[in-house]
Amino acid sequence: MAKVSTQDLGQESIGKLLIRQAVPASIGILVMSLNILVDTIFVGNWIGPTAIAAINVVLPVSFFIAALGMAIGVGGSSIISRALGANNQLKACKTFGNQITLTAFITVIFVVFGLWFINDLIPAFGGKGDIFEPAKIYYRIVLYGVPILALCMMGNTVIRAEGKPKFAMYAMMFPSVGNLVLDVLFIKVFDFGMAGAAWATTGSYILCFLFILWFFLSKNSELKINIKHFGLDLPIVKEIGSLGFVTLARQAIVSVTYLLMNNILFDLGGETSVTAYAIVVRMLMFALFPVYGITQGFLPIAGFNYGAEKYKRVRETIMTAIKYGILLAAIIFVFLMIFPDAITRLFTQDAEVLKETPPAMRWVFAATPIIGIQLIGAAYFQAIGKAIPALLLTLSRQGFFFIPLILILPKYYGALGVWMAFPISDVLATLVTVFFLHREVKLNLLPKETE
Repeated sequence: MAKVSTQDLGQESIGKLLIRQAVPASIGILVMSLNILVDTIFVGNWIGPTAIAAINVVLPVSFFIAALGMAIGVGGSSIISRALGANNQLKACKTFGNQITLTAFITVIFVVFGLWFINDLIPAFGGKGDIFEPAKIYYRIVLYGVPILALCMMGNTVIRAEGKPKFAMYAMMFPSVGNLVLDVLFIKVFDFGMAGAAWATTGSYILCFLFILWFFLSKNSELKINIKHFGLDLPIVKEIGSLGFVTLARQAIVSVTYLLMNNILFDLGGETSVTAYAIVVRMLMFALFPVYGITQGFLPIAGFNYGAEKYKRVRETIMTAIKYGILLAAIIFVFLMIFPDAITRLFTQDAEVLKETPPAMRWVFAATPIIGIQLIGAAYFQAIGKAIPALLLTLSRQGFFFIPLILILPKYYGALGVWMAFPISDVLATLVTVFFLHREVKLNLLPKETE
């Protein structure tokens, strides 16, 4: 079986390799983020600003269930990258088969419970007042497609672990374009309202799944699995679980953050503040796409070279990724500091939302130039299979710093305290990441380079 694509991860120059891996990942994330952004613009202008808040209420529940697939995907992909680096094709295939079984089984169970407790979950995540009914309509339909989304998120990480970033990019692009077309059809043409927005989203999940299924059945994939690979292998499941728990914990914290933010902001400023937060969150997803792309491109390179015991290349990969991340994040920072008013007007013309959102956006993105350090540091430990430090660094920003800050600062500064919590937590988490990453390089990479 040809190994050209994966072996390039251990041979090509790091700078060129990182660009080759990161650019498709960035484009894929960009298209996906644009999809979310334009989808929100369509909803805000064609349905109303309350609909934006309603979708924001649903996201933490649906994305947490879908993130089970992402967690299984990232955990298994770390194993696959290292197995391919060590020329262990059997372990790579068995891992992929186990990922499929786990993702399908676990997400269906969570969806059943999510639908059963629908009337309790929506208010708990801030779906109160006028937000409740549109949120309930959107939630029910989107949850039907969440297991498919979970399989897509899992499969996409595996495609990237194989060293096929262009196909991973396509897997993100096709459903994004499809969602926008379905938005126009279901919301604008047929006037289905929130139900139309929800069915457009679910339809996009199906498009993504069909493309990923085609990839793994085609000659493009090196992972040729058969029925015996679907049987759960306890050691592999444990390793997937320990590494994937990092991603799952991150999404769990994100969901808890949504819950707290929606409720705190609703109490402080009602639907307007929740809508402002929804717009800012969309910009967080969109604006940082090149930094996320660098992180995605970094993972298979670091994992493969660590598995191949090429420790000098691992260290070079870390430094190059951080350098690129800081540069790109600084450019994003300048843009968002200059144009927050114009950006907000794309989503809505509501006077209250236009007044509250721009200053909030400036606070949220105030520490953007250093965020790449934090993302790369946490991704490194995940790539090399060290679950505990990866978990701690992943939880540091939102779990250890951000959540306590949004519970404390609003008591003294009101809504401003909520927005101030973003840059403060970014700075603190970055300092922690620098400490752990520097110690890891000094104690475990540098000595091995001379062996």
